[in-house]
Amino acid sequence: MESIAWMAWTLPTAIFFAALACTLAVMTWLAATYPEAERVGILRIPTTRGDRLFISLIVAAVIHLVWIGLVGTDPIATVPIGEEGFEITSLWLATVISLVSGAVIFRTV
Repeated sequence: MESIAWMAWTLPTAIFFAALACTLAVMTWLAATYPEAERVGILRIPTTRGDRLFISLIVAAVIHLVWIGLVGTDPIATVPIGEEGFEITSLWLATVISLVSGAVIFRTV
């Protein structure tokens, strides 16, 4: 475990990597089960599911970086779990915005 000690393995980090792994697994299953057809959306270029996933991941990264730069990561609430509780930071709001933008990207791009 010391080989990955440089990484800040917090609950949000673990959730992010687990969600990313699940997303890639689902995308692989979808590609094998339902072959992709290119679609032209609001960008006026043909895109596949993989293209839209890539665009949504880049947009999510930009949203999070801008959020950290402008708003910060201050705690907004504490959930009484365990002895110390679990702090909910404002970064979760950026995550919700990213999920909504990802859904919009998959529907329109």
